[in-house]
Amino acid sequence: MIEKILKITIVAAAIAGLIFLFSCNNNSGKSDNKKFSGKTITSAVIDTIVYQTPLLVVRKISEHTYRHVSYLSTKDFGKVSCNGMVVTNDGKAVIFDTPANDSASEDLIKYVNKNLNSVISAVIPTHFHEDCVGGLSAFGKHHIPAYASFKTIELLKRKNNSNVSLLKGFHDSLILHVGNQKIEALFMGEGHTKDNIIGYYLADSILFGGCLVKAIGAPKGNLEDANIKVWPVTIENVKRKFPNAKIVIPGHDEPGGRELLDYTFNLFR
Repeated sequence: MIEKILKITIVAAAIAGLIFLFSCNNNSGKSDNKKFSGKTITSAVIDTIVYQTPLLVVRKISEHTYRHVSYLSTKDFGKVSCNGMVVTNDGKAVIFDTPANDSASEDLIKYVNKNLNSVISAVIPTHFHEDCVGGLSAFGKHHIPAYASFKTIELLKRKNNSNVSLLKGFHDSLILHVGNQKIEALFMGEGHTKDNIIGYYLADSILFGGCLVKAIGAPKGNLEDANIKVWPVTIENVKRKFPNAKIVIPGHDEPGGRELLDYTFNLFR
């Protein structure tokens, strides 16, 4: 009798083990499921570190796209990690937002030139704050064309930024090419600042939201220059304009999918 019970126990344990293994391995690696506000979210983001120095981290997001991460020391929020985007194709590269300072920018320029074998054809700050323009001088030193909206240029002039002369202005939109592929910079409305723009790379369906878009779980952050009333409206404009965006990179913290747009909308509505 005891032997029979023991056999049944062993079989039951084996079945439980198989069920556990199946459940643990029933993950394709293509998505990461999380929850916020009672909703399940799914994001297909690679986000693998490919380069790292004390000042800069570069993470691969997709076939042609990378997230550069640098660090800004602030009075109110301490040391803050800041995101930018690098898009490469056919030996060319376009960068959204400079790293937070010239030294980190030098690291990024060197990495793109040597490791990605790409010539940087443009850098585009997405608004006038230091986390977007802090490394402009380094890009100017390498004679890399820099573009910004006229709104950003005007706000930098008011702050007497010494690098404003490096910038070529555009109104509400700018279209550039990385090899034979199009990349857009667009003003969709006010939010984090009066001048915040976003970037979109159609080939990889990637939206660089900059500080207009918040990472999941992020607080409202620096609102000194924000327009909170229209921020949700601007996010809705972005959602309608880019319904096929699969990956969204915020100005700070982790990237994800379209759920970042929903999260930001709900945060400010």
